[in-house]
Amino acid sequence: MRVILLAGLLALTATLSSCRKAGDNVVTVGHGSWKVELALDEPSRELGLAKRTTLASGSGMLFVFPRAEKSTFHMLNCCVSLDVAFITDDLRVAEVRTMRVEPDPAHPQALYGSRVAVKYALEVPAGELEKAGVAIGQNVSFSPAVEEAAKAAR
Repeated sequence: MRVILLAGLLALTATLSSCRKAGDNVVTVGHGSWKVELALDEPSRELGLAKRTTLASGSGMLFVFPRAEKSTFHMLNCCVSLDVAFITDDLRVAEVRTMRVEPDPAHPQALYGSRVAVKYALEVPAGELEKAGVAIGQNVSFSPAVEEAAKAAR
């Protein structure tokens, strides 16, 4: 019995140590890096950064899609303006847009779409992509934790 309990405790310890802190999820592009939350499934992609009243500088969200395709974003229930970088499956910036808070966030009018198929979208506080010199065609890099998690997107 003691051996089973010890084995269970060791397995739990290994599982907990393999969990990734939010700080382990880093996206770098231009001369900027952002600690990101990951939106890996449909419910988390639909919610995105909605209802946030603040978004700290140097933070954001990386949307990971199951396959590369054209994507469209809106600012439903978003209370902070955001920059979005649409990123191809070969980790290049395809497009950069600034999405402003809508007059009526519950009924957004503007749509922000990618012109090409993308696998990822990085949302950060408005103005940060320009400040970091992010431009179309630049390479994007992910921390190992992001690379690992992106494989599980569905």
